Amino acid sequence: MKHSLVLTSLMATLTLPAAAQNTALNARIAKLATAQESKVIACRRDLHEHPELGNQETRTAGIVAEQLKKLGFEVQTGVARTGVVGILKGGKPGPVVALRADMDGLPVTETASLPFASKAKTTYNGQEVGVMHACGHDTHVAMLLGAAEVLSQVKKDLPGTVKFIFQPAEEGSLPGVVGGARLMVQEGVLDNPKVDAVFGLHINAQTEVGTLKYRPEGTMAAADVFTIKVKGKSAHGAYPWLAVDPVVTAAQIVTGLQTIVSRQTELTEDAAVLTVGMIHGGVRNNIIPDQVELTGTIRTLDKEMQQKIWAAIRRTATNIAESAGATAEVDIVNYAPITYNDPRLTERMLPTLQRVAGPSHVVLQKAVTGAEDFAYFQEKVPGLFVFVGGMPKGKNPAETAPHHTPGFFVDESGLTLGVQAIATLAADYLGMKK
Repeated sequence: MKHSLVLTSLMATLTLPAAAQNTALNARIAKLATAQESKVIACRRDLHEHPELGNQETRTAGIVAEQLKKLGFEVQTGVARTGVVGILKGGKPGPVVALRADMDGLPVTETASLPFASKAKTTYNGQEVGVMHACGHDTHVAMLLGAAEVLSQVKKDLPGTVKFIFQPAEEGSLPGVVGGARLMVQEGVLDNPKVDAVFGLHINAQTEVGTLKYRPEGTMAAADVFTIKVKGKSAHGAYPWLAVDPVVTAAQIVTGLQTIVSRQTELTEDAAVLTVGMIHGGVRNNIIPDQVELTGTIRTLDKEMQQKIWAAIRRTATNIAESAGATAEVDIVNYAPITYNDPRLTERMLPTLQRVAGPSHVVLQKAVTGAEDFAYFQEKVPGLFVFVGGMPKGKNPAETAPHHTPGFFVDESGLTLGVQAIATLAADYLGMKK
């Protein structure tokens, strides 16, 4: 993907949207966000201690709906199964902006020594596992609820409507079942009233508190799930010449797949990742099975590259299998499109981010090969997705536990900036002249 939007072109236009902002309103939002700090942290800790997996966020959804109702919002529940939507109408007519937070946890057993650490357990894929907010979705919910309270106190000065989207199942729905942002969009969450722009935040455990990171255009990768069923012929392990061995064939396919990115993909265009994450086959040491199944993920930041990699996976798997006398069935399913920050919207809102965090604390970042189903909202309306620092000051990012791991940790002192940022993005967008 060619990144045509250059930082210098953004800087050249900073004064245009900035001049249109209500400085007094921004100051009020900053003050109200600071006043919310202890409440936001308390909410986050409660959610962290009681995580729920995707499409099971009933307790979380109940807390969200109750809080929004107390604030006088129009509230919709049961959206995309367990999602909640709150609508705040400003005191003046104007556009509609949506703010989104995801609510689900992950099947991870927490190891951090926190008084509010999760002790929740569940059964996932047939295994007894812990449940943990190992990606910070608890902070996202708490920050957006904080922003809802802030904006409810300045609603008479808002020229338009704010739609608060609390989304289930960002980490994935049930196998073969549409869920998360995709289902919310299908059910019309961006309609009635029709949304003009959408904003989202994500906490980042490798970014220092007080810092916001952004990127125009492709920000996070598209994520695809591939499954390859290698079918051969079973035989006794002592007589392999009587078999068509799918284990050996699958091993050759795994090796062959590694050359797709390393030797067949023009990485000067954009990053790409192809990972085999699961191999299943066989039931006994001395029996060659008749089938082996491989499952993995593909990450791309360019649609054309994505399609080339899909074709290369099919070609590689089927031809290697054929050379061994086996067959390979390849299935590829898209989980999330590219998280694409609309260049014009990014340009317009950059002054807001710089005003909130300070210009030196707003960083143009590299693309991320992680994925986000926030991308489904961005396919329908212009969107901007921003990262908020959650790493303690002075910490080495290489020494912090990554997202989706048992030791994942967030410095809660960074949450107030998130509340202020998302609330100010909404207020500034509504106040801009189109």
